[in-house]
Amino acid sequence: MAELFVTNFNRNFTGVSATAANVIRQQINQFDLHLVGQSVPGCPDPITVAQARTLSRQPPQGKPFAIWHVRRNTEMRAALWARDVLRLPVRIVFTSAAQRRHSAFPRWLISRMDAVIATTDTAATFVPHVKAVVPHGVDTDLFYPAENRASTWDKLGHGGSHGIATIGRIRPEKGTDLFVEAMIRLLPDLPGATALVIGKAAREHQGFLKDLQQRIAAAGLSDRILFPGEIPAGNLPAVLKGLSLVMQLPRYEGFGMTPLEGMACGVPFVGSEAGYYRAFSAQGKSGLIVPLEDAAQAAEAALSILMDSDKHEAMSTAAREIALHNFSAKREADGIAAVYDLLWSGA
Repeated sequence: MAELFVTNFNRNFTGVSATAANVIRQQINQFDLHLVGQSVPGCPDPITVAQARTLSRQPPQGKPFAIWHVRRNTEMRAALWARDVLRLPVRIVFTSAAQRRHSAFPRWLISRMDAVIATTDTAATFVPHVKAVVPHGVDTDLFYPAENRASTWDKLGHGGSHGIATIGRIRPEKGTDLFVEAMIRLLPDLPGATALVIGKAAREHQGFLKDLQQRIAAAGLSDRILFPGEIPAGNLPAVLKGLSLVMQLPRYEGFGMTPLEGMACGVPFVGSEAGYYRAFSAQGKSGLIVPLEDAAQAAEAALSILMDSDKHEAMSTAAREIALHNFSAKREADGIAAVYDLLWSGA
């Protein structure tokens, strides 16, 4: 019988899906694991919830119960049904990244978990039953530096000699407008740079997107601030390897993987005071942090990196080293495994 069931119920490949996939690719070498729900790149083919329940009827060999590792409300509900209604021998582990108070129903669900893993110290203050703080990690075998950044960028076909990008859903919370404002300020001083807004806008944010495109056109930069849309997860490493800078300016972020994925590719970043960005930056070694809502300072920070080749090279080298040694998916998987062991040992 399987000892670990990792759920992924969202059909869309979200940030939660990406962080789960990073860990699963490590865990398949550690555990008898089943992915439950929807597929994610590089992971085992998923089984259904019904199949997971069937496989959970008997404890795995040598262990008192199987573990269901969940990350979303719907997944917590399914696991609670298996444990509390069907009375299956399972225990539930929930990963929480939110750096704000959950609403009432999620709070109740989380209170029923057997163990909670918080991704940051701040996130840990908003949830009960925290067994460990384990930051998310990046798959450093999948995300790694290009041998030649310039040629890698050229192959992407976006024009210019180097690229800057923000990645994520196009909406106010993600600060897409702040990125656009920063690029309108920055690009006149960087004639070779092209900026990419990578992601899609939901139906309710189409007006927001149209307004951004109008602002860009008014600045005469429609050929240099591009909207390539959402990029399939499997293509993202190739894009990041070609970039010279990642810029993420969200107004709120639970954790934020994009700077970390860029760092693993040897790409420094500029980020707002959100998520876990300050920890990634290592006091300015791999990235620069600016205040929330400050597009002007973000543009200045980007310019200070991109106009100084020695500084850019040093930050690129540090970014890869920090990702490799401090924020790898293997490190995250090991931290999670320690929580599983606590549960299995009865601690």
